[in-house]
Amino acid sequence: MTTTVTVTASALAIGDELLSGRTKDKNIGHLAEMLTAAGIDLLEVRIVPDDEARIVEALNALRARYDYVFTSGGIGPTHDDITADAVAKAFGVNCGHDPDALALLSAHYAERGLEFTEARRRMARMPEGSRHIANPVSCAPGFIIGNVHVMAGVPSVFQAMLDNVLPTLNAGTKVLSDKVSCPYGEGDIGDPLSAIAKAHPDVNIGSYPRFSGQGFSTEIVIRGRDESAIGAARIDIESMLSTIRPADLTATV
Repeated sequence: MTTTVTVTASALAIGDELLSGRTKDKNIGHLAEMLTAAGIDLLEVRIVPDDEARIVEALNALRARYDYVFTSGGIGPTHDDITADAVAKAFGVNCGHDPDALALLSAHYAERGLEFTEARRRMARMPEGSRHIANPVSCAPGFIIGNVHVMAGVPSVFQAMLDNVLPTLNAGTKVLSDKVSCPYGEGDIGDPLSAIAKAHPDVNIGSYPRFSGQGFSTEIVIRGRDESAIGAARIDIESMLSTIRPADLTATV
């Protein structure tokens, strides 16, 4: 039997602008892709407004349930950037200016000939006990506390921070996938495919309908961490497809 290791993660996207539709999230898809490649299962995503109580509630639920939590948004210089305070409250610690972050940002703005304003100093605020996440794009660091990784909402900065975080994570066994092209619609294969899925609990079987303009077909995707289990499911799917008779087919999905 193949020994597999499962590592789980969740994402918490923070910002009124995400919920109003003013800003379209680009971080969740990137995070999911990168974590999947690393063998980490992203199992839940939440989006909450710039509201301390809502952030604390969501964060405490997620960090208790998953190995890692990744947040995006709310660590900038404006009054509604309250993520650092909310994270500190969730962990029951104080939030203040981190000396190393202050020094980093002070040097950064001095080099650019810009005033290190109180608003810019806000980006150095972190919960006590935090560790920095380097930000090669705009200098202001994210931070890690416990199993929570707090990162910027700007996609280019989020991605750069994630690149620095990924090598530090415990990776699980990577998910493998296989696909079977099915010339029939989902309605024709739904019942037998459900039976196959129940017979192979060690894999996930998904069906994705296609329409060519002339008729329906389906792409069947098998995912799992055990190559032999995926192969066994494929054999049963192919066997099922070989038994379908043209007279049994419908004209719709």
